[in-house]
Amino acid sequence: ATVTVNKQQYESRGASIHALSLHMQDFVKILGLKHRREVAGKSAIFSGEHFVLEETDWYLLNLFRLWWHYGISFLRLQMWVEEVMEKFMRIYKYQAHGYAFSSLEELLHSLGGDAFVNMTQRSVAESLLEVGITQRFVDDVIAAVLRSSYGQSVLVPAFAGAMSLAGAQGSTWAVEGGNKLVCSGLLKLTKANVIPARVTGISLHSSEGRALYQVHYEGSEGQGSAFYDMVVVTTPLHPSRSNFTFENFEPPITDFLGAFQPSVTSVVHGYLNSSYFGFPDPKLFPFSSILTTDTPNLFFNAMDNICPVNISATFRRKQPQEAAVWRVLSQQPLDKQQLKTLFRSYYSVQVTEWQAYPRYDATKSLPPIVLHENLFYLSGVEWVASSMEMIAVAAKNVALLAYNRWHQDLEKIDQKDLMHKVKTEL
Repeated sequence: ATVTVNKQQYESRGASIHALSLHMQDFVKILGLKHRREVAGKSAIFSGEHFVLEETDWYLLNLFRLWWHYGISFLRLQMWVEEVMEKFMRIYKYQAHGYAFSSLEELLHSLGGDAFVNMTQRSVAESLLEVGITQRFVDDVIAAVLRSSYGQSVLVPAFAGAMSLAGAQGSTWAVEGGNKLVCSGLLKLTKANVIPARVTGISLHSSEGRALYQVHYEGSEGQGSAFYDMVVVTTPLHPSRSNFTFENFEPPITDFLGAFQPSVTSVVHGYLNSSYFGFPDPKLFPFSSILTTDTPNLFFNAMDNICPVNISATFRRKQPQEAAVWRVLSQQPLDKQQLKTLFRSYYSVQVTEWQAYPRYDATKSLPPIVLHENLFYLSGVEWVASSMEMIAVAAKNVALLAYNRWHQDLEKIDQKDLMHKVKTEL
């Protein structure tokens, strides 16, 4: 989740944790990690020809500009996102009381009923237009946010869109030293026995009438295997990502439908070509983050001036006329002409191509959580929404589900009317 430049000096802002609640902040603090200090900077939305919206240093002026361009659409958006997030927050109460869900549909239904399940089947554009948000606001603002976060259009499902928009409202949480420390911190805290090897397959066996799973792997010392009572698969089980097989399962476990959205991150150390954005004098360019509308032939999704993962008290952003480190998000690698369009000159370019997020228009069905008796699948939650917080929620759900199934505590699985049950337990 971290883009490395000069021995991991700079972080990818797109991997910031969506701190939709204090639970994630507390979770990070348990690991002994600190909140990364924010560095002030203004954003703007670029259409390929001009800026359709520009942020200023004045909060009231920003509100006035939003109202002038889009009426009360931004207020309706905030109300819609807050309503979704308020219901989503119920998951923390459910998990605190040990409740778990055997499918993504059951989990969503417990939080927001049929409406939440339907939000995985209809686009965010359709949902927003339905609550009175204008088409212009969707085309300018919503499209820009989704291109920056998911690299996709306003046709992504409404639930994924709501999560993305919640993070865009300034409620993100990044870790000092880089978000990768969350993973290493978890391993240290749990004292997990990590086998540095690549899993090649899982085969089903039985012992005393109970399923037993043999995990095959390949490491630097050759091939090996081990038997487990429970297994959690965390890699995406899709044709373009899955690289291991399941054996002896009936019915057989196969890859799921769906594809992933290619994303290219280019980290460029150079001088921004402010003239391309309508500022002939580089000293007058005021923005540290540039989002883009869904305009044909616009070759990048977003770009921002990124900061070190460790920010000292004396750190300041580079002046616009100075060489700085910029992160450019695009769907295809930038060619020399495109780099020349964005930068007057540059010292270095580091490119990372990866399949970042599910391609949300590729399928309408959600993957299962339970693959077999005690074989669970974690990464299917990405098809609901993809963020670090969603993965953390899904991981705790799988842990609770495995525990409750093992101890036959069925009253803690897929229970209805949980809000009432939780209130009576308090």
